[in-house]
Amino acid sequence: MTLKQEALDYHSKYPAGKLEITPTKPCLTQHDLALAYTPGVAEPCLAIEKNPDDAYKYTSKGNLVAVITNGTAVLGLGDIGALAGKPVMEGKGLLFKRFADIDAIDIELNTKDPELIIQTVKLLEPTFGGINLEDIKAPECFIIEERLKKMMNIPVFHDDQHGTAIISGAAMVNALELIGKRIADVHIVINGAGAAAVACGRFYIALGAVRENIVMCDSKGVIFKGRTSGMNPYKEEFASDTSARTLAEAMVDSDIFVGLSVAGAVTQEMVSQMATQPIIFALANPNPEISYEDARAARPDAIIATGRSDYPNQVNNVLGFPFIFRGALDVRATQINEEMKVAAARALAALAKEDVPDSVVRAYGMESLRFGPDYLIPKPVDTRILLWEAPAVAQAAMETGVARVQLDLVKYRETLEARLGKSRELMRIVFNKAKLAPKRIALAEGENEKMIRAAHQLAEEGLANPILLGSPTVIKRKCDDMQLNLNAGVVIVDPATSDKHGAYEARMYELRSRKGVTPPAAHDLVNDHNYYASLMVEQGDADGMIAGLTSHYSDALRPPLQIIKTLPGATTAAGVYLVTIRNRVLFFADATVNVDMDSLKLAEIAIRTARLARDFDIEPRIAFLSFSNFGSVRHPQTDMVRQAVEMVRQLAPELIVDGEMQANTALNADILNGTYPFNRLQQPANVLIFPSMEAANIAYKLVQQLANADVIGPILVGMRKPVHIMQRGDEVKDIVNLAALAVVKAQRQE
Repeated sequence: MTLKQEALDYHSKYPAGKLEITPTKPCLTQHDLALAYTPGVAEPCLAIEKNPDDAYKYTSKGNLVAVITNGTAVLGLGDIGALAGKPVMEGKGLLFKRFADIDAIDIELNTKDPELIIQTVKLLEPTFGGINLEDIKAPECFIIEERLKKMMNIPVFHDDQHGTAIISGAAMVNALELIGKRIADVHIVINGAGAAAVACGRFYIALGAVRENIVMCDSKGVIFKGRTSGMNPYKEEFASDTSARTLAEAMVDSDIFVGLSVAGAVTQEMVSQMATQPIIFALANPNPEISYEDARAARPDAIIATGRSDYPNQVNNVLGFPFIFRGALDVRATQINEEMKVAAARALAALAKEDVPDSVVRAYGMESLRFGPDYLIPKPVDTRILLWEAPAVAQAAMETGVARVQLDLVKYRETLEARLGKSRELMRIVFNKAKLAPKRIALAEGENEKMIRAAHQLAEEGLANPILLGSPTVIKRKCDDMQLNLNAGVVIVDPATSDKHGAYEARMYELRSRKGVTPPAAHDLVNDHNYYASLMVEQGDADGMIAGLTSHYSDALRPPLQIIKTLPGATTAAGVYLVTIRNRVLFFADATVNVDMDSLKLAEIAIRTARLARDFDIEPRIAFLSFSNFGSVRHPQTDMVRQAVEMVRQLAPELIVDGEMQANTALNADILNGTYPFNRLQQPANVLIFPSMEAANIAYKLVQQLANADVIGPILVGMRKPVHIMQRGDEVKDIVNLAALAVVKAQRQE
């Protein structure tokens, strides 16, 4: 199938288009209707009449953006008209929602008259929290934006101008840092004199570039002082005092080329005439002014960016507008000013220097991504952009006086994290607890790159005091390869040369001599990092441990079970998965440890999982699952589950628990209370205890795949001290999550 047909099929598949409106409140009963519409709707109307700012409290205005066009300059298609531009505007709305959880409505205006557009948009102010102007040709776009910014008390932002400027500005800041040049000293050539080009020139000056060092060209050549042909006030702003008359002449000895024009405008000979270590931003889409391959061949020392996703350093506007509007909306900014745009660019530039999550690297089919000539700015799928850029924009708005509300930026970042998913919100609770008193967490596979990166993050964020087990030489070499500086909070311990080795051998022999371990065997076992980490924890030299990233789960679990052991009086440990689906949080147990189950094990697992739920500030409601509902089927398996329920009631009478019940009964309030009104849960369960490891393992994986659930775990419960065993293929974020959980458990035990 051709891309053309695939795109047509994508847009025409029912329901047509890319957006729909979904209710955010229940509207099922007569009472719901009375609240949503008449007579209840009168109350918020009257409140807003008294205080207009209450519109942000009672309506969606504060999270609603209008994407407005007249279709005169549609992304590479030109003047195709308002209606033909509608698919692009819908796409913009989709990006607002996907990346920043902002609702956007596209509005296509069938006019080329700037005055009609200005008056129409001004009249929409009561409806929207912000206005995103899109695909309106220059110079009309300048006039429209400038007038609306003066007339309206909500943000007005023409993304075609400012988006490219902000993203390319971030890339430029980092590229200049890499080559050791100051922005005030470099000579910049901009090819193109439309909306984006003028905005880029202005923005680079805001970043520190010198106006006299910028030469702008259009289809007629250099825009120079005294030129009369094809000029307008916006081009006049960038008229240069130069003898150069062609693009080729302008590029001689220039440091930076920024292309916002047409494919093929630049030749290899032109870039060969640029200064040493040139920066080439060929941003024409879909085909750049000079191809990446030709630019690289002509200047191997160049740093190159394009607008394409199949080459390094894609300058993509989606890195800007969703997050800029997010920050602006959340402080109810009256405008998006220059300081807010600069803050956005500097936040992106700073984020590019951070360790890149495995999920981002995997999404681009790469082995690694690190700050350097081929990675100047973050990738669009990096969810951290929301947490860096939106707060930076909000802070700039507050500092420059255009914000109508003041935010606590720490709490604001937490609310943004909640927008990324319920699991992120829950882990923030754990992280905040961990930061109160970080503990020593041994990372058994300390030479593994993921463990090293996790240790760096744990120490940087103050979540734990990580201990990497491995050779200092190997770890340092890998840090150098990853351009990672381990701070003083990370300790490296080499089991092979540790002064604790002898004492640990003796302890190993003491614990396992009657299990077939001889002194030579004890020596060999202590060299095993999983055993060494277990002994560290058992002897109090570490407060918890993480292992298993490169081994089978059972192999990694064996050493801590033998050395650290389960809690006093406990017969088993268990692996729990925290599963979030939209705003629903569930704990699945046991999914990793106990193949053979009995009533006592089930009861213990339920009690330990309930304790885990409370670590997340969740009050547990425990359902013991089976294929029977409250005795509807008599079978040894259902009897086992029923007996486990009774044991929990005896061992932990404070817990809300019931069963045996089927999964749909446990999760559906109508079934639970309608068919079985005697149940003790009364609300859907959030802790699910499965009758076998097989059932739990299958269930969480099915939910993960079919419902796109977010999963954290396995979280090991029931151990005497904090231990967590990774799964092969787990990411750095998984290590960090489990280490933070280990810290919280160590705090509780202390």
